[in-house]
Amino acid sequence: MTKSLIAAGALVLAFSSAALAQSGPTPAQQAACRGDAMKLCASHVGKPPEMLACLRSNKAQLSASCAQVIDAVN
Repeated sequence: MTKSLIAAGALVLAFSSAALAQSGPTPAQQAACRGDAMKLCASHVGKPPEMLACLRSNKAQLSASCAQVIDAVN
């Protein structure tokens, strides 16, 4: 549970880049990437730009739903 909350917080921060600065990620976007963020990018929790870059650089390994979110952010 704690890891999920940390991941959710990291995703909120990660997606508050310029593309989503006005509205932030939706709960559905957060849920779509939570598992991938923890599996592939856990070392970037609390570092929003690094988390987003990590997810982008691991796009080939992302779940289909998270890949769609990352495409939408670009």
